[in-house]
Amino acid sequence: LMEKPETAMKAITRNLDREIWRDLMQRSGMLSLMDAQARDEWYRSQEDDNFPEISEANILSTSEQLHRNRDEMAERGVINLFRGLSRTHNSGSPCKFGSKIILNNLVKWDWWGFGLNHGPQAGRLADLERILYLFSGKPIPTDRDNILIRLDEHIRSVQGEACYEDEMFSIRYFKKGSAHITFRKPELVDRLNDIIARHYSEALASTVNKSRKA
Repeated sequence: LMEKPETAMKAITRNLDREIWRDLMQRSGMLSLMDAQARDEWYRSQEDDNFPEISEANILSTSEQLHRNRDEMAERGVINLFRGLSRTHNSGSPCKFGSKIILNNLVKWDWWGFGLNHGPQAGRLADLERILYLFSGKPIPTDRDNILIRLDEHIRSVQGEACYEDEMFSIRYFKKGSAHITFRKPELVDRLNDIIARHYSEALASTVNKSRKA
């Protein structure tokens, strides 16, 4: 049976709103303000049909909220990255970022050579680049030109050389899937470690207070 006109129009309107939001988030750069967790939540809201209708007020509200929360999201991205780090390399530390970090499963190796894994580790690397640019006062790369786009293009075009370098990182990747990422701006690593120290000192203080009250 055919749907009633009002039901069909409602579905059409929601589909149009969804497509407009997707295009707007990409073109406006708003998506680049989100950390991996926020992007996952945004994509899930679209899949679950839980997103605001397109209107000038909602667009402005979303933009203002993202700009207001971008520092908080960037810090959350650093904490999530730190939790997901491999510390098997001796330059790693359980308490802070060292000069080098290791991300497992960032790349893949098969009959066609190396490829980038577009999974959680890639999201963490993008979050790391985002906050380094935020700290440096430079424009944050968008999803059209961020580290994942550049690294993916490099991997596909330079199969004989398993290393990549740009302004922020020197990356060496291996057939087992891991990537050794060396920071090229030590002064920004200090600021990353300020976030780690603040987060874990607050978490420790909260745990101590709870134990005292128990």
